[in-house]
Amino acid sequence: MSDLGLLRDVPGLDACAVSDALDTLGLPPSVLTGIRPIWPVRGVVIGRARTVQAGERTETGPSAHIAAATVEDSAPGDVIVVANDGRVDVSCWGGILTEASLQKGVDGVIVDGACRDVAESHEAGFPVFARASVPTSARGRIVQLSSGAPIAVGGVEIRDGDIVVADSTGVVVVPRAWTGQVAGWAERIITREARMRDQVRAGASIVEVMHDTAFPKPGDIDEEQRGHHE
Repeated sequence: MSDLGLLRDVPGLDACAVSDALDTLGLPPSVLTGIRPIWPVRGVVIGRARTVQAGERTETGPSAHIAAATVEDSAPGDVIVVANDGRVDVSCWGGILTEASLQKGVDGVIVDGACRDVAESHEAGFPVFARASVPTSARGRIVQLSSGAPIAVGGVEIRDGDIVVADSTGVVVVPRAWTGQVAGWAERIITREARMRDQVRAGASIVEVMHDTAFPKPGDIDEEQRGHHE
């Protein structure tokens, strides 16, 4: 099964379960803090990261638009991730890119910065996660610096092919090499939380149900098992 399929096959998977699984595995935090759905996205977006780095324009003359070539090369199951160092005074994603992404079957976009044409994405049902929205165009202001290379968003390194899980709570990135372990722990966490809800509904004390002893500690995983992924 593909890395993407391992996570998509977990019933009820969401960003919180993935974040908790990463904690349990003792992995570095991979939550993209401050990036939220720019319109009320329903469900969970789970896809392969296609990385794009944007930055200040330093040369004159025409240039290709940010993310255009990456969208052109994308496929169903991909999520475009644009790093723009959190800059929110200029957009690096808009309605035409959304339309092209829909034609390619792209599942959504994550922007470390601002987007625009929010209504177009909303009406098309295309999930957009960003720090802000702003009318200002990228053209003549910022350009694409790279595509497919490692990027950093809020201190989290993202590589092409890593798995992105994004929903109404936020965005989490799963390093590709860890998808199997994360999927396994996320499924256990979801099952445990369902049991805890049942206990509360049955009248159990929330103090006991939510006690630390009910949760695995960070790093509660067989060290030999970890070694196969390091």
